[in-house]
Amino acid sequence: MRRMHFSHGSREEPEINLIPFIDVLLVILIFLMLTTTYSKFTEMQLRLPVADADAQRNYPKEVIVGVSADGRYSVNKAPLADRSVGAITAALQAAASAAGDSVVIISADATATHQSVITVMEAARRAGLMQITFATQAAAKAGQ
Repeated sequence: MRRMHFSHGSREEPEINLIPFIDVLLVILIFLMLTTTYSKFTEMQLRLPVADADAQRNYPKEVIVGVSADGRYSVNKAPLADRSVGAITAALQAAASAAGDSVVIISADATATHQSVITVMEAARRAGLMQITFATQAAAKAGQ
């Protein structure tokens, strides 16, 4: 007969393997991140203006500034060769001097850059023209 010898001298504590537990927690965390909807507290609530074609008025002293999609300018349908603020200011002063206190109507292409519109507004400020409005088109014409 054989006898089995069990050693009683060294007892090792059982180890708990944490790697599967961490894997499960990461999967739960990813699931919660993908399914949770976050409320946007930092987003500003804006009500944008609506353009109505019937509400447009003809101003007796208007200066129309056109801004094309590629950044070219025209003042009262006369194209400007120079795109600088100074050249636009001079053209606005010349167009407004005959009319007195004029209203600047910015007629910008829908794909014109924001900077090109700001350039016209800066030129109008330098020319002393403080009344600025924007030309729009009705929604029905925009789809055509």
